[in-house]
Amino acid sequence: MGTLILFILFSALFAPATSTNRTLSGGLSLSSENPEDVLTSPNGVFSAGFYPVGDNAYCFAIWFASLTSRSQDRTVVWMANRDQPVNGRKSKLFLLRTGNLILTDAGEFTVWQTNTNSLSSSELHLYDTGNLVLRTLGGTNLWESFHFPTDTLLPQQLLIRNTKLVSSISQTNHSSGFYKLLFDNHNVLCLLYDGAEVSSMYWPLPWLKRGQDDGRFVYNSSRIAVLDSFGYFSSSDKFTFSSADYGQLLHRRLTVDYDGNLRLYSWDEEGEMWVVSWQAFQVPCMIHGVCGANGICSHVPGIGRNCSCLPGYKVINHTDWSQGCEPEFDLSFGKNKFDFLQLSHLDFYGYDYSTYPNRTLDQCKNLCLELAECKAFQYTFRSDDGYSTCYPKILLRNGHLPSFGGSFYLRVLKNNHLSNANLAEEVGLNCSSKGALLLERAYTKSRVNGIVKFMLWFVCGLGGLEIVGIFFVWFLLLRTPKNSTADKQGYLLAITGFRKFTYSELKKATKGFTEEIGRGAGGVVYKGVLADNRVAAIKQLYEANQGEDVFLAEVSIIGRLNHMNLIEMWGYCAEGKHRLLVSEYMEHGSLADNLSSNALDWKKMFEIAFGTAKGLSYLHEECLEWVLHCDVKPENIFLDSNYQPKVADFGLSKLQSRVETDNSSFSRMRGTRGYMAPEWVFNLPITSKVDVYSYGIVVLEMMTGKDAAKGVHDIDSGEQPQHKRLVSWVREKKNRAASIESWFDEIIDPRLKGKYDIGKMETLIGVALQCAEEEKDARPSMRQVVEMLLAPENDLQ
Repeated sequence: MGTLILFILFSALFAPATSTNRTLSGGLSLSSENPEDVLTSPNGVFSAGFYPVGDNAYCFAIWFASLTSRSQDRTVVWMANRDQPVNGRKSKLFLLRTGNLILTDAGEFTVWQTNTNSLSSSELHLYDTGNLVLRTLGGTNLWESFHFPTDTLLPQQLLIRNTKLVSSISQTNHSSGFYKLLFDNHNVLCLLYDGAEVSSMYWPLPWLKRGQDDGRFVYNSSRIAVLDSFGYFSSSDKFTFSSADYGQLLHRRLTVDYDGNLRLYSWDEEGEMWVVSWQAFQVPCMIHGVCGANGICSHVPGIGRNCSCLPGYKVINHTDWSQGCEPEFDLSFGKNKFDFLQLSHLDFYGYDYSTYPNRTLDQCKNLCLELAECKAFQYTFRSDDGYSTCYPKILLRNGHLPSFGGSFYLRVLKNNHLSNANLAEEVGLNCSSKGALLLERAYTKSRVNGIVKFMLWFVCGLGGLEIVGIFFVWFLLLRTPKNSTADKQGYLLAITGFRKFTYSELKKATKGFTEEIGRGAGGVVYKGVLADNRVAAIKQLYEANQGEDVFLAEVSIIGRLNHMNLIEMWGYCAEGKHRLLVSEYMEHGSLADNLSSNALDWKKMFEIAFGTAKGLSYLHEECLEWVLHCDVKPENIFLDSNYQPKVADFGLSKLQSRVETDNSSFSRMRGTRGYMAPEWVFNLPITSKVDVYSYGIVVLEMMTGKDAAKGVHDIDSGEQPQHKRLVSWVREKKNRAASIESWFDEIIDPRLKGKYDIGKMETLIGVALQCAEEEKDARPSMRQVVEMLLAPENDLQ
């Protein structure tokens, strides 16, 4: 490393830091100190050089050069080092004779490089398209900026599966922001809010059925999108649009702006300004993360969007609304200390504890008070169902008005004297809070006199000491074990909002992956003890060939799923080819472990069946994204200290939208023999009803004590023993019996005989048989299963 730096410094002293304004040849450099050191495209439209992003802070960038003469009005379309600006003195972009393009900070540290190598001479070109290309003299492209976009897509530049656009933090801070445009794992072009604590897709609108209501096509895995110079955009998911000025040959750019909106800009020659010719959102408050947690976004046409806090909450940072608001009271007070404040036409999208249909307002209030995590609830009448539904909220994010047709009830302290009037006290949204980046090192010009010369020598002496100190610190850093850096990085929040572990941490926690506690279609589960002494279940996934962006997009969804009947996710690891998930460890193990013991009585079994149904219903219909489990079985249902069920491995098989997709989206059959629905075998469309079928088999297995995977050896009088599927065996016993009691006696696990309520047992087995119907349309949804088990006559209390 030291040799490389000395080589660069030596070369910089003797090689002219100039270019032909068209190319940069090997051995030459561009300097941050010389404003004339820029590359210009042949048509003069684009320039590439050092762009000021703060006080003595520069990024190497590409901008539109011909559209304005004022440097402060330049429109930047690409940056090499947007998250690590360099000093204004002695920083260089250097093309080594080895073919590697590097960017050095004050001649000391390499902050960016192309990592290219060539045996022949190479040159750096800026094309008329705005593409910066490093190529050999023979015409072979080694690297190009079009393959590494920042926040902007130019005409003819492809957006593909491995690239994404990332917004800037603000208008004045070009560092990577919170919003991304990318292809998700369903081959759909989408916008993602990627905050420090949570992550969620917000375009296409998340409640629309993927591939149906949103008009997207999910079966084209090519994942490619492009904008042409005439204003037409097309994507492989069949999303297209034309600009308002379509057909004119204009300068254009498609940008993910710092406010989360995707906009197409066209250059107006007459007005000398950029005009918006298309945008994804007309109502900006539908964009996630606008006002942070506990914040409300309201939009006034002609003025813009404003942020305000919920009544009883205060803003955390008036200059940065992404931090949201915090309560002015203690949420841990007892339930008797709270009441509810009704706020009309207010919606907080997502983060429901669960969905509770057919509830009165008082029942919903009591439910929220009983849940320690419940901060509020939404209550609305569903005209299609004919009853009101309750939605308790564990997080208050993505708040906006006017929107919701029902009412929003905020949990507040009694006698708080708050009212709807607080919502009118809006605070203007300031999205430019981060400001410009400042570097600590500063250089000043000296005046030529005796005192200054003395001071100059004095400063040089101090500078020499500083250089020695820098090399000493650098030496220490090189000697510092890499694990210390990895340990610190492990605590950084990634897009999921929960912890990112390093592979070495998890290997240490599991003692080298030695204590295996489970194995499934997705991977192997090990028991581990984390650094904070928490006992965890760590699953090492088999399929580790997906890209990190796709894996993190899936994990961001799984990590935000929150339901009392789902295993809680604590974190993940995405390092090289390693893909691991970290979740809570359940002391009582899986349902499969307990079925062969005497630990489960009738009441516990009913609660397990009911809780599992609630967890699956949440996955299918109530969370931000909809998940097919694809492998519901006793081994994937775990029991906590109170024998309450928690579904595991959700989403690890297939993340879906609310759309009954064709099974061509599945590369192979998924599930376990004995629990798999007929759709898998007969190559029929795969929907959430495959989980319903598996659930029915699990319930029958609980009630009968028979192993569904092995089937049943039935011996009827006068017949030879027959091997039958569990569901067929139960149906035959039911059809042949003269009464309920007689066929119950034949199928019920002997350990339960005489220890159950016959009415509730009839309901539970009846539900299980409906779920296990051969025709998927004859099966109920998991939500309907919950409602059937929730009927008053089935209350065990």
